[in-house]
Amino acid sequence: MISMQDQKLLGLLRQNARASVTDLAKGLHVSRSTVQNRLAKLEAQGIIRGYTLQLGGEYAANQVEAHVSVKVHQKLTARTNAELEQITQVCQLFSVSGEYDLIAIVQAQSLEELSRVLDDIGNLKGVERTNSAVVLETRFRR
Repeated sequence: MISMQDQKLLGLLRQNARASVTDLAKGLHVSRSTVQNRLAKLEAQGIIRGYTLQLGGEYAANQVEAHVSVKVHQKLTARTNAELEQITQVCQLFSVSGEYDLIAIVQAQSLEELSRVLDDIGNLKGVERTNSAVVLETRFRR
């Protein structure tokens, strides 16, 4: 478990991972050194593994995203995971329970590119079948 203060810190970082230590300290009403110490502790504990990029503006608005459920031949799971990791448009991959084994989050610059990537995923040797849902609108993202 982490403290409520650390949860607030993580929330601020989710909003802006590039926020300065000064801005984080102001947002939490604590000193800069307290924030620096908390960040160091969260990083050392592996709670914070890194800081990521969030696309914005017109580029992000023009991205097409799909959630792709993937049924995998069980003996080829590791190989399929590795091959999916090599597809740059696959930005996240989740192992899930249920009828499908994986959910891949795919982001492309056009419907044509998305279609090509979906075909690439479906043609991987370990993939038995896929089911895709194209995101029509993102209501919020943390």
